Amino acid sequence: MGPLQFKDQTVLVTGGGRGIGKRLAIGFAQKGARVGLLARSKAELDLAHLEIEDNGGNALRLRADVTDAEQMHAAVERMLVQFAHIDVLVCAAGIQGPVGPFMENPAKAWIETINVNLIGVVNSVRCVLPHMIDRRCGKIIVLAGRGAGSSRPNFTSSATSKAAVARFAETLADELRDHNVQINCMSPGGSYTNMTDEILQAGERAGWKESEEAQQVRLTGGMAAGKQIQLALFLASEQSNHISGRLIHVNDDWRKLKNSNIEADMYTLRRLTR
Repeated sequence: MGPLQFKDQTVLVTGGGRGIGKRLAIGFAQKGARVGLLARSKAELDLAHLEIEDNGGNALRLRADVTDAEQMHAAVERMLVQFAHIDVLVCAAGIQGPVGPFMENPAKAWIETINVNLIGVVNSVRCVLPHMIDRRCGKIIVLAGRGAGSSRPNFTSSATSKAAVARFAETLADELRDHNVQINCMSPGGSYTNMTDEILQAGERAGWKESEEAQQVRLTGGMAAGKQIQLALFLASEQSNHISGRLIHVNDDWRKLKNSNIEADMYTLRRLTR
């Protein structure tokens, strides 16, 4: 199979103004996709838009809060007016939430994490899915990182939200089998973002293991952007039409999935292999 190209395809990326969302947006633009950059921050959107356009890409800035269903609906409608269709939705908007023992977490901040990381995904999918079902094609990629497949002490709100979106994707995939729309979760690995600094600033409240891993990510930069982009491109392509409802880590041997189906319990929330 040749290199994946996305010319004439449109990709909506929530959380596209920074971090991994921005990385993926740039990656899709480099492959020819028209990208909708959605985020709350105008400054971050402007910078991401400039980087894509300066490299010959095509991007549309969409300022919206994923927790606000009306804002999301308006943003999706604007993208459809501009680009006519949405082929891929990448749900990358997310926050880390409070760090430290659960009983010391402020209740408001804990719930806000669920609203952004879970309800934000639900709102995004709800706005885009009817269009994909009508066209009988579409790809949805949800970033479900640490906590989706294993315990994450001192990060209960983040871990709970990520496990929830993985189950949401797994369940929705079963509902969409007959509509030719695939939804999968992607675990992108540790990357140096503002969340890394939040862990380091939390110090002992994050726990020694999280602190050490964050320090390592800061020193090395963490997971290479290329590996994250390659998995996202695969999950957004027709090569993965037979894969839905899975939780796949960038370090998994996912390339073997291109030409074969996978066992029922592989790459689900109840992950048996890595």
